Amino acid sequence: MPTVKVRNLKNEEVGEVELPDEVFGVELNEALIYAAVRNFLANKRAGTVATKTRGDVSGSGRKLWRQKGTGRARVGSIRSPLWKGGGNVHGPQPRDWSYALPKKMRRGALRSALSERLREGNLIVIDSFSLDQPKTKEFVRAMATLGVDGSKALIVDSKDNRNLILAARNVERVKVVESDEVNIYDVLYHEKLLISRAAAERLAQRLDPERSVSQKEA
Repeated sequence: MPTVKVRNLKNEEVGEVELPDEVFGVELNEALIYAAVRNFLANKRAGTVATKTRGDVSGSGRKLWRQKGTGRARVGSIRSPLWKGGGNVHGPQPRDWSYALPKKMRRGALRSALSERLREGNLIVIDSFSLDQPKTKEFVRAMATLGVDGSKALIVDSKDNRNLILAARNVERVKVVESDEVNIYDVLYHEKLLISRAAAERLAQRLDPERSVSQKEA
């Protein structure tokens, strides 16, 4: 069971926390992580791109000239795809790109990514993200003290911490989420992962495979 130093916003060690091997000590599974990221990005696609077919473009539907006797090619409509300004053939149309990935695979990929961040030394456990005021300057100063200023940082804490959310929302390359909102893409995209002690415990409970199995059986 990995033991991680707990720091405060002044970068002082204030204790230790043991993280469960079932969540933070998993081997790296690149294929599983790739499948989860691919699923996440596919589900985020809007799928609203569209081109106009011959039924959508403007123009009269009358026959331009008679079928025979003119010496010209037969034509039925000015909206034909063969004409300038006509409809588009086989163009993209609105569709749903999302597909389901088993929950066991999604959680397994997230456990693998979190474990790798811990092995890299890029997972930092903070005792509490307690800010006196929702001041961006105070938040930026704390990030600099922790040595993560300028890095893409994902902060995991409670939604009730309004001062943190307000102070960090205008800081570039920083994202604040709740433990239930942590996803595989954010963990991989951000270089540093800062988790409060309470959020780390909730995340461990959420991703514990034994707990998931017991809930399913119940």
